[in-house]
Amino acid sequence: MTKRALITGITGQDGSYLAELLLSKGYEVHGLIRRASTFNTARIDHLYVDPHDPEAKLFLHYGDLSDGARMVTLLSEIQPDEVYNLAAQSHVRVSFDEPEHTADTTGTGTVRLLEAVRLSGVHCRFYQASSSEMFGATPPPQNEETPFYPRSPYGAAKVYSYWITKNYREAYDLFAVNGILFNHESPRRGETFVTRKITRAVAAIAAGKQDHVYLGNLDSVRDWGYAAEYVEGMWRMLQADEPDDFVLATGGSFTVRDFVEASFSRAGLDWEKHVRFDERYLRPTEVDALVGDASKAKDKLGWTPEVDTAELARIMVDADIEALRHDGSHWIDSPKLSSWGTK
Repeated sequence: MTKRALITGITGQDGSYLAELLLSKGYEVHGLIRRASTFNTARIDHLYVDPHDPEAKLFLHYGDLSDGARMVTLLSEIQPDEVYNLAAQSHVRVSFDEPEHTADTTGTGTVRLLEAVRLSGVHCRFYQASSSEMFGATPPPQNEETPFYPRSPYGAAKVYSYWITKNYREAYDLFAVNGILFNHESPRRGETFVTRKITRAVAAIAAGKQDHVYLGNLDSVRDWGYAAEYVEGMWRMLQADEPDDFVLATGGSFTVRDFVEASFSRAGLDWEKHVRFDERYLRPTEVDALVGDASKAKDKLGWTPEVDTAELARIMVDADIEALRHDGSHWIDSPKLSSWGTK
């Protein structure tokens, strides 16, 4: 019997990789997208076929986590075996500018979806996308037992989602899990996130289309992995015998400066000639270091990442150079918005 999955946030980086993975495993995949005047499905366009085609296994539905009634209706219609909640206002720096919106989508949106699962009576397994930003100021290495100390509205909203997911698991006997994922990137990463901002700038500078890139804190330490590997970990969490919470991370410890250097060196460039500091990219409260310990996921799920941060930088730079060759777009970075490139 074909399994059905519902993915919120399917048009994002993780959603697109997860959709690919599930389709490759024979799933029927349903995705939630928000109604807008323009389409934002570029990351999944290569997967989509006419829903009237008998071979179609990907279906998109309009909806929003702010609309609980719509969630109940969709769950009742789709009857998914697995639900992956990846939707959120996911940019940390932007969450300082839009704290209420972040709380509503990233926090309250989770309980609306969980409540929809409960009210619809659908027997499914539920995955909540938690975040290393929940640890915030707590020193690394961080694992499933590390206390939370969020340092942003985004981190605080994710802490609420984490605990409400555990609460529904314990109160209503739902198979509900939290995947506490550390930073994971790819060529599909949003263009305002710092890693993609850097690799796009490298491609544009190498092509002579711009001279500088403006960044904030180069000393922040992060554990960067490859998003395509992390969605495999999400799936494995929902295949376990019992629901539990897991950290996914590489265990690597790299500064933003390290990522900059690796990215520029891949293109044969001296980063110090092109990187400029702009204080508008600093957060009101910084998170100094996030480095994960994924021993539990390795032991219980058999999940082990293979791509380290240096290789990830090479993958992303190569992809952005190739993309710029095929699309001579206006890749010019400027400090117009203080939220750019600061996750």
